Amino acid sequence: MGPLAGLKVLEIAGIGPAPFCAMMLADMGADVVRVDRRAAADLGISLETRFDVLGRGRRSIALDLKQSDDLATVRDLVSRADVLLEGFRPGVMERLGLGPDDCLALNSRLVYGRMTGWGQDGPLAKAAGHDINYIALSGALATIGPRDAAPVPPLNLVGDFGGGGMLLAMGVLAAVFESSRSGKGQVVDAAMVDGAALLMASTYGMRAAGLWNDTRGDNILDGGAPWYGVFETADGRYVSVAPIEARFYDEFLRRLGLDTATLPAQHDRAGWPQLRQVFAETFRARPLAHWCEALEGTDVCFAPVLDMGEAPGHPHNAGRSAFVDIAGVRQPAPAPRFSRTPSSVRSAPPEIGQHSDEVLRDWGVSTPR
Repeated sequence: MGPLAGLKVLEIAGIGPAPFCAMMLADMGADVVRVDRRAAADLGISLETRFDVLGRGRRSIALDLKQSDDLATVRDLVSRADVLLEGFRPGVMERLGLGPDDCLALNSRLVYGRMTGWGQDGPLAKAAGHDINYIALSGALATIGPRDAAPVPPLNLVGDFGGGGMLLAMGVLAAVFESSRSGKGQVVDAAMVDGAALLMASTYGMRAAGLWNDTRGDNILDGGAPWYGVFETADGRYVSVAPIEARFYDEFLRRLGLDTATLPAQHDRAGWPQLRQVFAETFRARPLAHWCEALEGTDVCFAPVLDMGEAPGHPHNAGRSAFVDIAGVRQPAPAPRFSRTPSSVRSAPPEIGQHSDEVLRDWGVSTPR
């Protein structure tokens, strides 16, 4: 059933990080009900919902929050929920009559999870933005990319999902735990700019200690060190290597057939260009299959760079069932893993309004409005 079985989550439909949080909670067994816009359901547009991976595992009820009867239905659901999730700009839920004060008046134990880019307050709180803007302001984006070129957006992983949805999930679960002791709910203000900065905690620490500088591509973990990076192989593929520790680095050189006596020391920064050239020439001399056979599974800290079509079929991912097929769509399996109450994907993403009657019945809202 999952470790969150019995937890009732009301998700006000949105995009990106809040649905990612809801997906995680649903994977872990929570009963997540998504409130979709009734207007969208009435358009008669047939969408291929099975590809909306972030929507998996929950049920959908279609309502128009600007209609008094539908708003009353949502308020009834709020009174029965453990958690509410929303991802609008500050003030939107308040204008709908569903702000924290309104909802906590209905349900004093409610955990009210809010997902925004800039947070609920501050000079930029009301401004529009996307992942790249939030990670830019946090200092994260400036560290990613080659030394002599512009910063490279790391997809929308750092802001939307790591610093956003996952941070919201942790905050919500912490508040649920606290509520189980105090009997009181509270608001969780999860901002992607805050979360992206938090993901940089270790890097900020290294910078303060003088172990990291602001020149992109000149540090140990940003591609500056020749023994932490990506190299091209003879067949145009790529490998990743990361033998940071001395014993791993020694094995790395040995397995590459390189003589330490002819090379600069690992941490001799003046010798890094020479090391990079030697490593590049070595990897470029053989195809990817050779390097996988020679290095994979050893302590040199190696992995081939796989695309999304290849990753699910890799023996390690396959052996751990790291990907699942839901409605014919290959997608990542739930994580993390639990020994006694395993997570699972209980259903494909729902059609808008697919479960309206069922949800009202199950949650004890007696009259569909």
